[in-house]
Parts: sequence; C-alpha cells; structure tokens
Amino acid sequence: MARTVKIGLVGPESTGKSTLGQWLAKQLGGTCIPEFARLYVGHLGRPYTYEDVCLIAEQNRKEALDGQGLCFYDTELIITKVWLDEVYHKRPEWVTEPIPGDCQMDGYLLLSPDLPAVPDPLRENLEQDARERLFQRYLHEIELTGKPFSVVRGDGEARLQAALQAVKCFSGLQ
Repeated sequence: MARTVKIGLVGPESTGKSTLGQWLAKQLGGTCIPEFARLYVGHLGRPYTYEDVCLIAEQNRKEALDGQGLCFYDTELIITKVWLDEVYHKRPEWVTEPIPGDCQMDGYLLLSPDLPAVPDPLRENLEQDARERLFQRYLHEIELTGKPFSVVRGDGEARLQAALQAVKCFSGLQ
C-alpha cells in the first residue's frame, strides 16, 4: 500500500485553493478532497449556524482521519477552527489549540491573498484587510502544528510551480 501523505491547502477566500488542489492532484497522481463547507452551505437554503459549522468541523476531522495515499485537502480543520472563532467566538471542546494531532496534515500550503478576490454568493471577507488578517491567523495556526509548510505567492504558472516544488520538498516526493 502506498504511503499516506496529507497536504492541507489553507488561505483566505478566493486565493485559489480549489484550483491548486485539483491541479496538484493531477500532477502528482493524488486525490483532491473537495471543500465540504462549500458543498454543505451551498445546499442549506438558509444562513449557516454555529451547529452547521460544528458539523463541518466534524466532517473535516473525518476526512483527515480517512485520507489514503496522496491527498490534497481543499480547506481543512484549521480554516474551520478560525471560522468558528471569527464568527461565533467559540468552538467545540475537541477543536483545541493547536489542532488535534489526528487532524493535522503532513504539510501545509498557505496561499497568500495576493490574487484579486472573486466574489460569489458563498464567499465572505473579500476585503483585502480582512484577507490579510485571516492569512495571519492561518499562519499562526499552522505554526502551532509544527508541521512543514510553505507560503504560496504569485499568480498563474508561477503560483502552481511554487506549490508543486514545496509539496515535493516537504513531502519527500522528489
């Protein structure tokens, strides 16, 4: 059986996590785990609640535990934890600081908010100051894990290649 390598894609909204995760999975023969929150909230038909975000956190935890092979997580528990703190100023007891070890990734790509924000009905906090503030929160959370990470900047092919090289470097996939 192939070794499991879990890479978390973290960053403010509209920084290219979905596009990057799909591209990396294709390039490296892995799987991109789609953003559960987007799928779930998109089908609610009402504003999300604290209970909804807790359910999303549980799903993020399950996905982290179930990952096999090379997995790229388009959004994972760090983002949900920060969202619980930002919106509700509370979180379930099991969502600790740092993220519980069984939910941690093997490495993280932190996507810089240096791309223009693209609005859609599910995105919030698209103002640049909010994106920068969230970027710093995510950076702090990733640092607490002690896992390797790389900040991904730039656009287009340069952004893709920077992410690819970072993953190869810290995952041992050279």
